[in-house]
Amino acid sequence: MKQTEVLLQPNPNARIEEFVYEKLDRKAPSRVNNPELLGQYMIDAGTEFGPGTAYGNALIKCGETQKRIGTADRELIQTSALNFLTPLRNFIEGDYKTIAKERKLLQNKRLDLDAAKTRLKKAKAAETRNSSEQELRITQSEFDRQAEITRLLLEGISSTHAHHLRCLNDFVEAQMTYYAQCYQYMLDLQKQLGSFPSNYLCNNNQTAVTPAPSVLPNAIGSSSMAPTSGLVITSPSNLNDLKECSGSRKARVLYDYDAANSTELSLLADEVITVFSVVGMDSDWLMGERGNQKGKVPITYLELLN
Repeated sequence: MKQTEVLLQPNPNARIEEFVYEKLDRKAPSRVNNPELLGQYMIDAGTEFGPGTAYGNALIKCGETQKRIGTADRELIQTSALNFLTPLRNFIEGDYKTIAKERKLLQNKRLDLDAAKTRLKKAKAAETRNSSEQELRITQSEFDRQAEITRLLLEGISSTHAHHLRCLNDFVEAQMTYYAQCYQYMLDLQKQLGSFPSNYLCNNNQTAVTPAPSVLPNAIGSSSMAPTSGLVITSPSNLNDLKECSGSRKARVLYDYDAANSTELSLLADEVITVFSVVGMDSDWLMGERGNQKGKVPITYLELLN
């Protein structure tokens, strides 16, 4: 139980505070968790950079996702505390203590009964023997009564096990929900960030800073970077008007990809498409073709075949 509490709330001071408020039958004040705090700082930083910039917008989106993860984390803690920790704590502090107490009493009654039997065996005089027999009957009666109480308590253990098994299932389901939510949040964020160009948009005139055509990579996975002196300023143009470069090749799609807008091409894992580089396009993207369909595709989702 303690290690589960540590897992859900690693901060020992926070656990002590919650424990004190629980004993006082008062609600603990709402506390911002780490993902929520990180998310807020990211949003603040993104706002400073400017939501109109690619980096600022990406920071804001990352921050919003972190805050959603923080909310899911809070829900996991609340659900686990209600459906798993509370029933377990109530049993340990309630029924379990009662059972342990009654078993201890039964042990003491058994020792008293053994002592009475020993005294009866050693009694020789009739008077002493009568007194020992009476003592034995009393101790036997007390032992039998305590044994019955303990037996009734222990008979409920099987139903207690069944109850706590259900509580354990609830805890596992809460964790499954939490991790599924986090995975979906991060998957959505990855797709959103994948739609961002790596070149930044200027807030004033919305012109794009792109590498000069002479230094654009001609192969998938190229890590060469254009020097500062090789940058040129070009106005954004329609995707269909971009001049195609030579060297179209086949590529296999590694993962599913949903197009973020009409300029992109949706992909299905394991399909083979034709790709080629385009003058002025961001180096993290290529043009992809599937039949009559054409659009931008992210390089990280592709494996070059030839």
